[in-house]
Amino acid sequence: MADLTDLLACPRCDKTPLEQKDEQYHCAACKVDFPSLDGIPFMFAEPQASLGEWRARLQFALQTLGHEIAGLERELKNEDLRPLTRRRVERYKKAVEQHQRKLQKLLKPVDVQALHGNYESYLALRTRLPADQGLNTYYANIHRDWSWGDEENSASLKQIQSVLHDHAALGKVLVLGAGAGRLAYDIHMQLDCETTVATDFNPLLMLVARQVTAGKKLKLYEFPIAPAALEDDAVLRTLSAPEAVRDGFHLVLGDALRTPFADQTFDTVVTPWLIDIITEDLPVLAARINSLLTDNGRWVNFGSLAFASNARARCYSPEETKAIVAESGFSDPYVSQKKIPYMCSPASRHGRREKVFSFSAYKDRAVDKPARHKALPDWIVTGKEPVPILQSFRTQAMTTQIYSFIMSLIDGRRSIKEMAVVLEKQKLMSKEEAEPAIRSFLTKMYDDSQKQSGF
Repeated sequence: MADLTDLLACPRCDKTPLEQKDEQYHCAACKVDFPSLDGIPFMFAEPQASLGEWRARLQFALQTLGHEIAGLERELKNEDLRPLTRRRVERYKKAVEQHQRKLQKLLKPVDVQALHGNYESYLALRTRLPADQGLNTYYANIHRDWSWGDEENSASLKQIQSVLHDHAALGKVLVLGAGAGRLAYDIHMQLDCETTVATDFNPLLMLVARQVTAGKKLKLYEFPIAPAALEDDAVLRTLSAPEAVRDGFHLVLGDALRTPFADQTFDTVVTPWLIDIITEDLPVLAARINSLLTDNGRWVNFGSLAFASNARARCYSPEETKAIVAESGFSDPYVSQKKIPYMCSPASRHGRREKVFSFSAYKDRAVDKPARHKALPDWIVTGKEPVPILQSFRTQAMTTQIYSFIMSLIDGRRSIKEMAVVLEKQKLMSKEEAEPAIRSFLTKMYDDSQKQSGF
């Protein structure tokens, strides 16, 4: 059974082995300490800055809950509420208040160990967090993993087994993008694994996995988007694993694009629901996975193929995906496609059947390892190169100027029609064009002011 220290490498310089003191790891070459969150190594290339950003997102999430509670209090002051509606809103408000307290307790390690990093070094390492990913991204998956999702969890494991038709030993396993950890747990507990490492970049998901896989029970609220009945808009769930995980199971916080693991370390790499949402082009990601695998190691994929790249050429079909894998130093992938239930909460009217794309492929040969991932170009990082005149910048600049000018015209006296006349006089657009543009802009501003962000 491999010790986690034997598997880790510095995500900045690839040095291995790292020094370990208590629960923290240290890279002597970079002179960087990697902290621990409740015993989970925090292995980002710039750990202080990454932890600082997660802390800011935590604070924002809690502040958002505070605003939601205040909004619910205002709603309850309406004396015209129907009795049943008042009961529902009062109950929901209490649930959100309890949810806020539970999150504060669960995420205490993020606050306690948060450090403010040097932003310039953070940019230079290109390890910024995705802007659309917050602490509560995939929050609903926690309840699927550890509360009501037995059917889905079983179907997911069966899909993994369907492409492991020879039932060979999996050896040292890396689950890349493990989320709240249920699939990694099931693989470790039910398949032939020596060691399993589950890694994800989201502290909330990993902190839940930490407690549940240790045999503890957690109580967290589920907030379905489309509640099935009156009291289903906030359901207190008990999260638990069938049993405490056996030895050899590890959790690591890190970036899938700058993995904190030594080359040729794992016998099996599993990518669940990952390859179509990662920002890196699939051929590059495939080469990174190749470098993590031992000779004749195996890549096992599971999940959707809903590539969302702005470049249409990078939205790959199943046939192209198979070809890319085979071209990246792997054998021809063995593929299984099957419809399975997806996010079918008993408290929600939502839920669907997803046709998942599963494959396994052996590493036939090594390929050149890609350069370290760069999330930002040099002209942003160094500030020394000319900023390119991108078409998107041109459009945004004009849009910003117009919107800024519209905002300056809001004085409590002018109507939309009068503002349109001003835009025409400034030769920005005709009043016929300006009036619907102003109305559209103000509608969005008004809608945004009315929104409440929940969970």
